[in-house]
Amino acid sequence: MLDALSLDLTSVVTEQPDPLLFATVSGAHLYGFPSRDSDVDLRGVHVLPVEQLVGLREPAETRSRMWDRDGVEMDLVTHDLRKFARLMLRRNGYVLEQLLSPLVIHTTAAHAELVALAPGVLTSNHAHHYLGFANTQWRLYERTGELKPLLYAFRSLLSGVHLMRTGEVQAHLPTLLGEVPAAPGYLPELIDAKAAAEHGPAAGLTEGTVRADFEALHEVLEAARTASDLPQEPGAYAYDALHDFTVRVRLTR
Repeated sequence: MLDALSLDLTSVVTEQPDPLLFATVSGAHLYGFPSRDSDVDLRGVHVLPVEQLVGLREPAETRSRMWDRDGVEMDLVTHDLRKFARLMLRRNGYVLEQLLSPLVIHTTAAHAELVALAPGVLTSNHAHHYLGFANTQWRLYERTGELKPLLYAFRSLLSGVHLMRTGEVQAHLPTLLGEVPAAPGYLPELIDAKAAAEHGPAAGLTEGTVRADFEALHEVLEAARTASDLPQEPGAYAYDALHDFTVRVRLTR
């Protein structure tokens, strides 16, 4: 479904009021378990004109838009470059997954430069992002019994483990299954089930086993964080590089 839609998504770029540095696909398509009725989550960075940033009025740095195209729900969220760069300097796995997504709808030379700066902001504290998101999704799974939050929870933990061990941001669950030995063996079947129904139940699972696997993988991520070679915080050079990049791109837009 995404391949067919991607040919039409270029019009979304031209409709934006300010130029986009990039636009990529996130969400279930990026994570490798979209269903037939999954929405398409588009994420990116726009560049506000200088005059909107030097006056007294605070501009809206984040824009969002939702619409329906051929029966598919589309969701576009973009941040101004300055806000996105600041988010990169925090332990925010979302923005890094969006920046590094291989599902690219629109790109520029500046996008490639920003990608090259990403390794400098990776830290062992990004594990807290993945642990927190996994816990939120686990609680949602416990309330609803749905498959989607369960997959999101395991995907988050596996992404965190992989990042701590390799320094690489990897959001694609099927790929992670082959790279993190601690991944539960039943996840491929759950991915197949998710493809059939966006909000289907997590059927055929033993609650105690799933909880034990989640808690065990939680501990694996905690241990990987402790043993990681990643720094605890981005270095000053990363801040300076993102600052210089943001100023240069803003002034030459």
